[in-house]
Amino acid sequence: MIDELVSQQDALDAARRVRGTDDVAEALARVAWSVVTDPGDAVAATLVREFGPADGMRFALDARGRSWPMVRAAGARRALDEARARWRQRADPAAVIDALRRAQTAGAHLLLPGDPDWPLAVDDLDTEAPVVLWARGRPELLTSAARVAIVGARAATAYGERVAADLSGDLAAAGTAVVSGGAYGIDGAAHRAALTVGGGTIAVLAGGVDRPYPAGHRNLLTRIAVDGVVVSEVPCGTAPTRWRFLARNRLIAALGQATVVVEAGWRSGSLNTAGHAATLGRPLGAVPGPVTSASSAGCHRLLREYDAVCVTSAAEVAEMLPIDARSPHAHDATEEGRVLLLRALSTRTARTEAQLAQRADLTVERTRALLGLLDLDGLARRDGDGWRGIGAARTS
Repeated sequence: MIDELVSQQDALDAARRVRGTDDVAEALARVAWSVVTDPGDAVAATLVREFGPADGMRFALDARGRSWPMVRAAGARRALDEARARWRQRADPAAVIDALRRAQTAGAHLLLPGDPDWPLAVDDLDTEAPVVLWARGRPELLTSAARVAIVGARAATAYGERVAADLSGDLAAAGTAVVSGGAYGIDGAAHRAALTVGGGTIAVLAGGVDRPYPAGHRNLLTRIAVDGVVVSEVPCGTAPTRWRFLARNRLIAALGQATVVVEAGWRSGSLNTAGHAATLGRPLGAVPGPVTSASSAGCHRLLREYDAVCVTSAAEVAEMLPIDARSPHAHDATEEGRVLLLRALSTRTARTEAQLAQRADLTVERTRALLGLLDLDGLARRDGDGWRGIGAARTS
């Protein structure tokens, strides 16, 4: 299939448009792998590693079944034969060209290992690492200095969503990118809070980046694709499925330098993400809930059985990050900025961000981020083109 692709002008042109370069041989081979394999296919990863993307694909689809030293063992031979049977059913050059065209239409970036925006963190997945990543938005966030995965139940309680928003808002305001899965409940609360304070957020999808899912989060994911980044390892046009959600969880855990489970039932899918984080050696945190709440039973299980760190604030989450990713004074600076901004707000008169920045002696960008935090805490609200304080804000 590779030789057929590189000989087709349509394939070359589609790859060049998405990659922005004439050197597209590796891109075509890796996109072909992403079309014919399932996420986390260890047999495919072994072939790519041993022979390279193009030669590995030629060997994978060779009907003559050439013998190579690495597959002489009976178990490896059988695994390869089974994998080949799966791959050949999907080996369609037209599907590769279609994936590239869909990516161009969606404005998606095609990231390959070695690219400046390729997140080295996913390489820790070893044979389960993705062969490509498709991204819409700001792919540089994938390699940002500080990244925290915040996950939890779809059927979240008001308590869980509030805690997720508080943690995410504080972390994002301090420059940490928030990673989650774009789902209802905890994921959505985490993404929204990061966007509210003007911070970075990464949504890892189980389907193509051109297919917002769930449908109720179309507007949220569209916004993330502008102000944050939406990323997936499956080609554009791919529908999300149950097993793809489980495979997606390993990417969330890999991208986060630490993972925090805010709310989860006893058998929540978030525990799958937590398991991947633990396997990768990433710090794992859990937010405690009421002992009577089934919605927090999974978090309590992580605390009791998996040595998760008990997390109650963004400052405690920040302590889980690698030393070079921490901002030692971020929490203090945030608290100081909040106090200054509360003093600058009026409960009677709406003031613009520029006016508030001048009164509080802050930059407009910092003021905007802090206003988002105050909004999340119910201490400020937007009024036309300005902002008013609520209750705790001083009048002047």
